[in-house]
Amino acid sequence: MEEPRKRPTIKQVAAVAGVSTQTVSRVINNRPDVADNTRKRVKQVITEMGYQPSALARSLIRNRSYTIGVVTAGLKYIGPSRILNGITCTAEEAGYSLILEELPRYTVHDLKPVFNKLLSRHVDGIIWAAPEIGNNRDWVENAESNISVPIVYLTMETRHGISIISVDNCEGAKLAVSHLLENGYKHIGHIAGPMEWWESKKRIKGWKESLMAAGYREEDCHWVEGNWSSASGAEAARKLLTRYPDMDAVFSANDQMALGALCEIHEMGLNVPEDVAIVGFDNIPESEYFWPPLTTIQHDQNEAGRLAVQEIIRLIEAVHNHTSPESRVNILIPEIIVRKSSLRR
Repeated sequence: MEEPRKRPTIKQVAAVAGVSTQTVSRVINNRPDVADNTRKRVKQVITEMGYQPSALARSLIRNRSYTIGVVTAGLKYIGPSRILNGITCTAEEAGYSLILEELPRYTVHDLKPVFNKLLSRHVDGIIWAAPEIGNNRDWVENAESNISVPIVYLTMETRHGISIISVDNCEGAKLAVSHLLENGYKHIGHIAGPMEWWESKKRIKGWKESLMAAGYREEDCHWVEGNWSSASGAEAARKLLTRYPDMDAVFSANDQMALGALCEIHEMGLNVPEDVAIVGFDNIPESEYFWPPLTTIQHDQNEAGRLAVQEIIRLIEAVHNHTSPESRVNILIPEIIVRKSSLRR
């Protein structure tokens, strides 16, 4: 039986390349203090020998795991999965591994087991990517002083002294309503997301403020709460058209509910956008292929994940260098993607 082939060591690479192990290490870590011809020769030997640097050895030498814990929830939804994709790609590029912890529900309050599990795996930092719902963020201020590693938060209300990556949901809603007003629509209803969600509160706030700024009154019968699903969007559209018969446009807090609204409006014998215009939120890939194609608000969730990784690495480096990093709040500004569902013909 053939013995398994042993992995080449850094010492063997150095011997073949005719350099010291320190020089090989400098080449691996892209240090600038290596001559170009030496760097080229070492890289060639690494390729020929199939040498792979040991992540465990690197962790022991530098006293860190190069691992980031990610806490998320609701991966069945498009938003969280897009954010996770941005986190995964950026962490891999930066040489970090991920440990993923998906919460069983959004409103988990006993988070000690979650933190203990991640800290037992010696993560260098944590990205908290679960959404803010109701009072499920009451623990945040205490976490900053009690957790031994830095934390970056996604999709939550800004707080002093905490690093946050978020989207200006209120501004996105204002873009949607302003676009409808500019196209001559005056009676604009709203299909809201679940009102416990922070994003839903910000989007309905933007809808209300835009109408008020334009001199229009908003009333309780002008909006209906959904649950992000297409089915809830269809039910909400039916309720709105019954309660608010003058409604000539609707802003939906996400694209899935907008899809349900589109179907229901057609079922009621009305046309989009001639009778009722629709604007969604999220710009999911399928929204371009709704009929008619959906005008929607685009916010780069992949970019939010990328920025979260960059921010947590900045905080990790500061801790490793024994400095006190300042927290940062990075707010992404959305844009409107105009399609046929909101344009008068």
